[in-house]
Amino acid sequence: MRNALSYVAKTQQSMVLAALRQAFSQPDRAAASRALRHVADQLKAKWPKPSTFIDNSETDVLTYLDFPVQHRTKIHSTNPIERLHKEVKRRADVVGIFPNAASIVRLSAPCCWSRTMNGPCNTVTCRSREWPN
Repeated sequence: MRNALSYVAKTQQSMVLAALRQAFSQPDRAAASRALRHVADQLKAKWPKPSTFIDNSETDVLTYLDFPVQHRTKIHSTNPIERLHKEVKRRADVVGIFPNAASIVRLSAPCCWSRTMNGPCNTVTCRSREWPN
């Protein structure tokens, strides 16, 4: 929701951020959706752009709440994906130039494979069959 803060003045960002955090701290999707709707409605009078942005991105930002509780801490952030991209970029910068597409795969595949085998989804909690229908 950092993008929503870009539509608000710097002096007001802490207030908007606190309101958004309330929405994301809800225990289930229905409650979070209601809280996010309430925040968007409050912002509509003073800042229509962030309100519209929140309306348009509600389903995307609350998708992690569709998963079981034990999975949410692993998927609510894009940090693991960003770390993987950073590692692949670091490896590519070391090599510098690739003669063909296969060489890129040979360089990046071990990094991705290592993340898959040792990453958070290799734990017992992620092997659970409690997926939403």
